[in-house]
Amino acid sequence: MFNHKIIETNATLLLVLSLLVVTVGGIVEIAPLFYLENTIEKVKGMRPYTPLELKGRNIYVREGCYNCHSQMVRPFRDEVERYGHYSLAAESMYDHPFQWGSKRTGPDLARVGNRYSDAWHVQHMIAPRSIVPESIMPGYPFLAKTPLNYDKIADHLKANRFVGVPYDDAMIENAKADLEAQANPDADGGDALQERYPKAQIRDFDGQPNQITEMDALVAYLQMLGTLVDFSDYEPKQDYR
Repeated sequence: MFNHKIIETNATLLLVLSLLVVTVGGIVEIAPLFYLENTIEKVKGMRPYTPLELKGRNIYVREGCYNCHSQMVRPFRDEVERYGHYSLAAESMYDHPFQWGSKRTGPDLARVGNRYSDAWHVQHMIAPRSIVPESIMPGYPFLAKTPLNYDKIADHLKANRFVGVPYDDAMIENAKADLEAQANPDADGGDALQERYPKAQIRDFDGQPNQITEMDALVAYLQMLGTLVDFSDYEPKQDYR
């Protein structure tokens, strides 16, 4: 007790000892990162976003969708039963920034891919309450009318490669062609796209085959979420808290 009183009544000593504790704790937490090859366990099936999905993700971020929708299923029974397998760290390894979110005004979207049809998503974006009457989500009808600007998509892939996303030279060189091939099932290049991006979904996402819109990109992104990893390889825990 006497020793505590000496420390607590001496501001300089308290500051020095506090800094010492923080330094030791920081070293213990940070030092292992310098010799671990990867702090994220590799998961089979994960790949970088296709150019179209990446543009859709940009629109998702631009419109602030993360303010009302999270993309992180926590390991609790109620969340797993509603949304599916809890999120794995590797599922966000190519996200800059990640979209875990901190609030759910709307449902979590980490596993929304292929749960609804493209037409459902398009109508939900245009007039949310025509699909979910109690929804407070604003409508985004302009997405279906706005042509997608993807002239600099190759530069976008280069920027992502700079921060660690494994886009190779072929992906960057063919970025524009891959984007167009994914949004048009009749275009050439679909096989090459799926070779570079396994499980890439190829179709006209917004129901307007004559143009590629921002709605195409956003729906392509949403339909991919949670579809890359085969969760049959992961036995869910039975003691969720």
